[in-house]
Amino acid sequence: MAILEILVAPDPRLKTRAMPVAVVDDRIRRLLDDMLETMYAAPGIGLAAPQVGEALRVVVVDIAQKNGVRAPLRMVNPEIIWASEDRVPYEEGCLSLPEHYADVTRPRQVRVRYLDETGATHELEAEGLLAVCVQHELDHLEGTLFVDHVSALRRGMILKKLQKLKKSQAAERADRQTG
Repeated sequence: MAILEILVAPDPRLKTRAMPVAVVDDRIRRLLDDMLETMYAAPGIGLAAPQVGEALRVVVVDIAQKNGVRAPLRMVNPEIIWASEDRVPYEEGCLSLPEHYADVTRPRQVRVRYLDETGATHELEAEGLLAVCVQHELDHLEGTLFVDHVSALRRGMILKKLQKLKKSQAAERADRQTG
């Protein structure tokens, strides 16, 4: 397994719609394992393939790992097949928007259909933090970031700060290479 580089907004690859996976093979299983290792190392509770530069409909989630016990979900071609009308706000963050958080209102419960790492079909009923996390990661598959759900002013401020951070980090790397 390997730790992958997590793309940071405003990277244009984060705004690309991911393609369905045709077959769950060894390459996809390796990607799922690498994504889990990357997510745990970050640390985070969810990661979508577009966040590591793979425009594929692949997601990993583990909300239990915060308590020290891992219970990873590996989802290939996930789709929400039902969402409750009841909506709740939840403060969200994202590994691709480090150290930035905002309240996002989403359905309280969802039902998701997906393939696991063996290619078997499953359905998952999720609520609470799991529902939020799954919806957040599935948004990534559509090229949507959590900041796309907040006001344009707030989104602009967050993205401007991230752009400054990226420029600063690039300048530091250049200084280290020439120094």
